[in-house]
Amino acid sequence: MRGLVLALTLAFVAGHSQNLAPHFDAGKTYVYKYEALLLGGLPEKGLARAGLKVSSKFLISSAEQNIYMLKLLEPEIYEYSGFWPKDRLIPAAKLTSALAAQLLTPIKFEYTNGTVGKIFAPDEISTMVLNIYRGILNVFQLNINETHNVYELQEAGVQGVCKTLYAISEDQQAERILLTKTRDLNNCQEKVVKDIGLAYTEKCPKCQQDSKNLRGATAYNYVLKPAAHGILILEAAVNELIQFSPFTEINGAAQMETKQSLVFFETQPVPIVPIGAQYVHRGSLKYEFSTELLQTPIQLIKVTNVQAQIGNVLNHLLAHTVERVHEDAPLKLLELIQLLRVAHFEDLERIWSQYRTLPAYRQWLLDTIPAIGTTSALKFIEVKYLADDLTVSEAAQAFVSSVHMVTASPEAIQLFEALAGNNKIVGNPVLHKIVLLGFGTMISKYCVDLDVCPAELIKPIQDLLAVAVAKDEIEDIILLLKALGNAGHPSSLKSIIKILPIHGTPAASLPMRVHADAILALRNIAKKEPRMIQDLALQLYMDKALHPELRMLSCIVLFETRPPMGLVTTLANIVKTEKNMQVASFTYSHMKSMTRSTAAIHASVAAACKVAVKILGPKLDRLNLHFSKAIHMDIYNNPLMLGAAASAFCINDAATILPRSIVAKTSAYLAGAAADVLEVGVRTEALQEVFMKNRALIHNVDRITKMKRVIKALSLWKALPNSTPLASVYVKFFGQEIAFANIDKVLIDQAIALTSGPSVAVMVRNAIRTLLSGVSFQYAKPLLATEVRRIMPTAAGLPMELSMFTTAVAAAAVRVNAEITTSPPENFHLIHLLQTDIKLETEIRPSVAVNTFAVMGVNTAILQATVLCRAKLNSFVPSKIVARLALNEGNLKIEVLPVFMPEPIVAVHVETVAVARNIEDLAAERITPIIPPKVLQPISREIPKYDIFSSAASSLSKSSEVLQDVAATISIVRPQEFQFVKKYCATALAIGLKGCIKCITENAVSGGDVALYKLAAKRSISLSFKSVEGGEIERWEMEVQIGPKAAQKLIKHINLSEEIVDGRPALMKLKKLLVPRQRKVSSSSSSSSSSSSSSFSSRVSSKARRLSSFRAVNSSSSASSLASLFGVSSSSSSSSSQLSKRVIYHHKFLKNHKIQALLSQVASVSRSRSSASSFEAIYKQNKFLGNEVAPIFAIIFRAVRADKEMMGYELAVYLDKLTSRLQIILAALAADDTFKICADGDLLSKHRITAKIAWGAECKQYNTMITAETGLLGQSPAARLRVTWNALPSELQHYATKIYDYIPAALLAGLIKGKDSNSTSQLSITLVATSDRTIDLIWKTPTRTVYKLALHLPIALPLNEIKGLTPFDGLADKVNYLFAQAGSAECSDITDTLTTFNNRRYKNEMPLSCYQVLAQDCTDELKFMVLLKKDLNEQKHINVKIADIDIDLYSNITDVIVKVNGMEIPISNLPHHHLKAKIQIWPKGKGISMYAPSHGLQEVYFDKNSWTVKVVDWMKGKTCGLCGKADGEVRQEYRTPNGRLTKNAVSYAHSWVLPALSCRDNTECRMKLESVPLERQVNIHGQESRCYSVEPVLRCLQGCLPVKTTAVTIGFHCLPMDSDLNRPESLSSINDKSVDLREKAEAHLACSCTAQCA
Repeated sequence: MRGLVLALTLAFVAGHSQNLAPHFDAGKTYVYKYEALLLGGLPEKGLARAGLKVSSKFLISSAEQNIYMLKLLEPEIYEYSGFWPKDRLIPAAKLTSALAAQLLTPIKFEYTNGTVGKIFAPDEISTMVLNIYRGILNVFQLNINETHNVYELQEAGVQGVCKTLYAISEDQQAERILLTKTRDLNNCQEKVVKDIGLAYTEKCPKCQQDSKNLRGATAYNYVLKPAAHGILILEAAVNELIQFSPFTEINGAAQMETKQSLVFFETQPVPIVPIGAQYVHRGSLKYEFSTELLQTPIQLIKVTNVQAQIGNVLNHLLAHTVERVHEDAPLKLLELIQLLRVAHFEDLERIWSQYRTLPAYRQWLLDTIPAIGTTSALKFIEVKYLADDLTVSEAAQAFVSSVHMVTASPEAIQLFEALAGNNKIVGNPVLHKIVLLGFGTMISKYCVDLDVCPAELIKPIQDLLAVAVAKDEIEDIILLLKALGNAGHPSSLKSIIKILPIHGTPAASLPMRVHADAILALRNIAKKEPRMIQDLALQLYMDKALHPELRMLSCIVLFETRPPMGLVTTLANIVKTEKNMQVASFTYSHMKSMTRSTAAIHASVAAACKVAVKILGPKLDRLNLHFSKAIHMDIYNNPLMLGAAASAFCINDAATILPRSIVAKTSAYLAGAAADVLEVGVRTEALQEVFMKNRALIHNVDRITKMKRVIKALSLWKALPNSTPLASVYVKFFGQEIAFANIDKVLIDQAIALTSGPSVAVMVRNAIRTLLSGVSFQYAKPLLATEVRRIMPTAAGLPMELSMFTTAVAAAAVRVNAEITTSPPENFHLIHLLQTDIKLETEIRPSVAVNTFAVMGVNTAILQATVLCRAKLNSFVPSKIVARLALNEGNLKIEVLPVFMPEPIVAVHVETVAVARNIEDLAAERITPIIPPKVLQPISREIPKYDIFSSAASSLSKSSEVLQDVAATISIVRPQEFQFVKKYCATALAIGLKGCIKCITENAVSGGDVALYKLAAKRSISLSFKSVEGGEIERWEMEVQIGPKAAQKLIKHINLSEEIVDGRPALMKLKKLLVPRQRKVSSSSSSSSSSSSSSFSSRVSSKARRLSSFRAVNSSSSASSLASLFGVSSSSSSSSSQLSKRVIYHHKFLKNHKIQALLSQVASVSRSRSSASSFEAIYKQNKFLGNEVAPIFAIIFRAVRADKEMMGYELAVYLDKLTSRLQIILAALAADDTFKICADGDLLSKHRITAKIAWGAECKQYNTMITAETGLLGQSPAARLRVTWNALPSELQHYATKIYDYIPAALLAGLIKGKDSNSTSQLSITLVATSDRTIDLIWKTPTRTVYKLALHLPIALPLNEIKGLTPFDGLADKVNYLFAQAGSAECSDITDTLTTFNNRRYKNEMPLSCYQVLAQDCTDELKFMVLLKKDLNEQKHINVKIADIDIDLYSNITDVIVKVNGMEIPISNLPHHHLKAKIQIWPKGKGISMYAPSHGLQEVYFDKNSWTVKVVDWMKGKTCGLCGKADGEVRQEYRTPNGRLTKNAVSYAHSWVLPALSCRDNTECRMKLESVPLERQVNIHGQESRCYSVEPVLRCLQGCLPVKTTAVTIGFHCLPMDSDLNRPESLSSINDKSVDLREKAEAHLACSCTAQCA
């Protein structure tokens, strides 16, 4: 090196500049020998690889200044498919000959200071051949720095501009310069790569940080020789390695290896002579894509006559999908798609003209043309639809497919823009939606690879949105917002913001569903510009004036941006002070569910949410299911980089049963990328109200006028907005909305009218006539389900491709023929089918073939060298069914006739091969299995075949026995199994079938646990069924008979005698002798157990008393064991006597039926039998009901054999109405099979049901007793389900234990576990209703007792109504009433303590003689109003205004009085029913109840000491008054008529008083609401101010004096003393002012008036 530096210095001193760039002297031709070898596959030794080799000499000579000529000599191309390096390369002579003309044509290129510039070549040279030249010139790309030996730069090359490291050294002895450069292909400023089918995926930077799925590097080694004018490249060796793995690198990676060798041979004096053709500029050194973008790497097709070839493939596909789909149909489908891609637009026109009139061919073309993936496909569909050559349904299907299959390009976007403005498209609502949504999707796909997406692309949609907003066209606004949401273009943010209700924009007047869609449209923008959307979403979330639903949607958008720690913490601090419980619940649940995420893409958000949840604490965890929730669940395997996720968002704005909006989404994680696969959203705003409320009286003018006259007196009353009756649904696929629909009442009415109209009867009649004449059709559906490709150049200039394709072809041949006894009349109705016998013969032959290909290697239009993994699924399940239905006789018979069943019916085969082929010699295609053949005898393992249902009694009694066929087993002593075969078989003798699953596996490597090598293994799985040998099955039958003829259908006589069990009468006699002894032992054991339990309970009670002074704990807390709850240490202070009672429940379960028997004092003759022996007595009296009653229905399932041997089962159901006993018996039909299943159930009382299930030989081997009963546990109502048994099969016990072990620990969290003296053969579950909203669960097993306390229920239990429920007496009405009660909200008052709908209590200090609004419909519809007042005698009156009537409820000294429109109705005349509206008045207990659920008022109950008001579920959130809004928002309970939120309960209650206008008012109320001044002056912000109340205060009218007052704390607004506003006339709007301070004021409760009262 010192010599080199010295030479450079001397040259500089001498005035000569030494050039270190490669230089070719003029007049000389330099000859080089060149080789390029590409090999792809797994790096494991001994496995097959695929590749190719290019070998040639080439000449370089100077043409003019900085312009050089390059020409190849003796080029040869070789193919390789074999086991490297054992097998040799095969010359592709025909391909070399075909390309010789192009390869031997010289090209020109610019070359200055070692940098290759422009390339010039004739048009005759294809882009692929020119890329091979680029691969050679890439070796000559050298940027030598004369001042540094080691340096880095971003250097241009074939693969783009990538980071390159240079290292220069010198061989002084040889006078050579040694240069090494390496290119990092993962660090490129401009990388040449083409992705297809990845537009919908989202990259995971965190995943790629840990392990990159695709890595690549290239190393160049040069030997340079200094020359007179520069340097001469003597040798160059290039080694490039690109590896890919769908998993982390530790799980293996496939690789593509490229080697280039360039050696200087000699110089010649003869220059290169260019050809006579014109040389045109053909680009630079950078690789250019050509036909490989349209060429699938699965197969090569030589196109001679594309139209004829397409016709041949179509003929082949149709011919091989008639009976069943051929296993190679998916491959043929790919061939058809490839040919269509090669065809020009004119070819498509001619093909369509040829086949458009043939339905089968037409459908195949419409299914496959979108898969072309080019603009010509989209243009073809547009032209054909506008020419009326396609129906609307065909065009809709084709457009939807094209949106997702056509590669996005400016031309495709322009086509969609033109379609969006076409009058014919706009005139069709369905196509208009598809096109506009597709327009947005196409923009999104095009911009996914661009750093900056042109704003002009999205401008047409923005302009349309502006026009729609100006015209107030709501449906168009929604559609265009969804289109903008699909596009996800950042520049559309301004247009969306104009729709949002922020900054007082005019958009605030738009419907809320428009605002909701505008917020959701931000989600795709959030993925591209998260920081921009975070600010907007947080602003919307913090806006308390927005509707809660919009704030929750903003929360969803915010988490779509994957917020950082600081933002999530800010969100948590907002939630801490959030008053809206819906928003708080939704946000907290979203954070809580994200803490459990294991996906790498959510790692930072999960960590931030864990901190946020700790800040918030567990308080919000206790909110029930009525509040809005967000749920996220995922599973992710980090080594495999594989996972899935599911999210659900349940949004509500009131505590109703039916949510306002539900969104469900599924996502997938694969190979370091994520994709939202499917999303479905449903809105049900006011839909429940549409069907439940009484619409007949909504627009009753007199009713509305009367109610408005009443509420006019309320201070500045503001009505709540009406809900627009609407339901809507949308569907997103891969984050793009593809369809949506709005459903309103008009649409529902139209649908009902259509289905109930006369046209439906005509359609049904025509359909029946068609079936009678016989129907047969064939249907086939091809599908290119997946096409995911990544194409990138190698150093040699040839393209490398990673791709995955999935194609499927499904077909079905259907034949249906019907016969009926009478022809349908002209006035046919469905009821006529009940009067005839129907026979239906159906033959269905469904089949499907699915192929999935994963490819890595070189893919061009003329040659391929790839490693290909192919997975094939084939299924064919033919069936022939005959059904006979006689409804008038109650008979249904179904016969399954035997058909040819292929073997197997389902098969999956996976194989990986190395493939090398070229277009000129397709017959010489070389395919090598990646796993070499081994001299190894496969290991066969046949799993024993089980005979099931053949003799169930014997098989169950001998649980360890199996009937086993002899299977050949070869013992091979080897350390590792390379190949093995497993076969699992099961035989069902009862139906004569044998099923087998066969698995064959051949591993790719001999050892190790490498996922990729397992994936590349050769595997096959097959499922087959065949008849059991020894008896031919003619058919399988299932017959159902209902009614008196059921007994005639039974084949086998049922006998439940005790004489013979298992053919061993001696054992039965011995058992009878031992029974008394067993009973004594059992009784003794039971007594001991009872004693032990009693002792245990007393010990617990003693400890509980000692802990009675301890502080009570929350009922939801839990301990790890009972010992921790009742420890004697003082550290157990968290327990309490109350908790101990609730946990242990040492109170005995008091059975309701026993309580009733004791109360009636007739237990011996009562219908409610008091012990388990009552059931035993009934059972012993008559074990088999068939001896006395006929079966009510029977089911026979049997296999009809040629030898007439009986096989199958029969089921009979008996009902004894006198004893309310039901018996079900299942018996085997075989003569020697005594197996039976007997189920006996008896309704012993309305509080108890007992059932006995026995099975085995004559139902005597195993039995269980199941008892369901109600009762009391302490003072709380309870229900218990108890299961006892004498013996159970060991297999059942074993699997029950296994299932218990598999229960996730998270599901058992919060349980209190302990051991108890439980029975070893009993299991019980007890539910204790501690309140109407909470239950406790007690679960007792033979080994432990488990308690779960305070389980919150989503609905209220109507406990009082359940007590009065009697079975089978008006059951439907009572059940409907119970459901209504369960969803209703209740407000009540006892001794002036009012409990609101939201269960918040406050003392109501009522003014005398003035009505207060207790509850009313707070919308403009005013469906009902309930008023309350206290008279001068301190007695309460309730007035209900509903429909067109007034109902008054009040009490006198003895009774409750009810008046309807002023007319008293005696109690003896109740119940009272309103003639028009559905309103009922009933006596109830000590009072009277009024019911009007269709008007929104479930019940109003009144007695002398209390009252209760209940509203139906769909009115929640729409009420107001003293009882509140019934929306679950306890933090916003005290809301006054003008919407102000006050903190004082008395002020809140007084704001709902109906004041008097004057003393001349016909009411006795003499009070008014007014703003009062603060009696003292205050100093606010340094200014003397006078303050006025912003909350009105109850005061006596002028001329009246207060006789009863109370203090109330209210808010005051203060004004400076010198302010012009501080005047009485300027205080009219004081109620809208802010609160500066809170002080007490005096409110009047009763007044005494004089004659001067005005």
